[in-house]
Amino acid sequence: MVLPVEEVGDPFFQARYLLRSWKEPSAGAVGVSAGSTALATTAVLREACCEQRSSGVPDYRTLLDCARYHGDPRILALAGVIAQGLALGDRPLLRGLDEAQFDAMMAACFPGVALENGTGLQGLSGGATGLDEYDDLVALLLEYRCDDSDAVVWVSYAIATASLRSNHLWQDMGLPNRQVLSQLMVQNFPGLAARNVGDMKWKKFFYRQLCEKAEVLICKSPHCGVCDDHNVCFGPEDGAALVSSGFLRHAVKN
Repeated sequence: MVLPVEEVGDPFFQARYLLRSWKEPSAGAVGVSAGSTALATTAVLREACCEQRSSGVPDYRTLLDCARYHGDPRILALAGVIAQGLALGDRPLLRGLDEAQFDAMMAACFPGVALENGTGLQGLSGGATGLDEYDDLVALLLEYRCDDSDAVVWVSYAIATASLRSNHLWQDMGLPNRQVLSQLMVQNFPGLAARNVGDMKWKKFFYRQLCEKAEVLICKSPHCGVCDDHNVCFGPEDGAALVSSGFLRHAVKN
């Protein structure tokens, strides 16, 4: 059985397609290897195990353990943003997704984990409100997305959700370091990442892009090289990861 062209190379859809092929084989199907069947079987067993473990509120470890692909930066980003939202009491966990869309994301990325996105703007650390730049930031990310897959759309909402919090973006996304965030941007939003030629801090860069689109002057100097606030925008983004380092090492290794 041949994987549809639009789904080739995307691990989210590969796993979903293999499961469907294994559960509903056609009479003339060819090319379904023993390895594919084993992968599908493993996924089913993992989902059943996760259903047993996630009877309560899932944590970061549960999300990663139940994830289809631990090392994918998109999985790390989604797990991190959701886990941060749970820890902070923020709802919805991913702004912009209704419950049906959130359920589809969970089924594709963290099968077996039962979790509701929530409604309203409850908690919202960092002072975010319905009057913030969230919608503009989502539109910016979607404008530069590498394809129209659900996975990239979900990550766009996750990045925008985390951008409204108060730490470095990589921390607010629950990522192990800034390099993983940069990798995520290059792989999923290559055109936008290419515009960050000076490696500006990502939150600063996003808001600079939004201000330029709105033709709002925000900088004191004609260019960054002579600006007194250069270190504010381009300085190091050091700090500790906001989720367990042990789980992060496991995720990156695998």
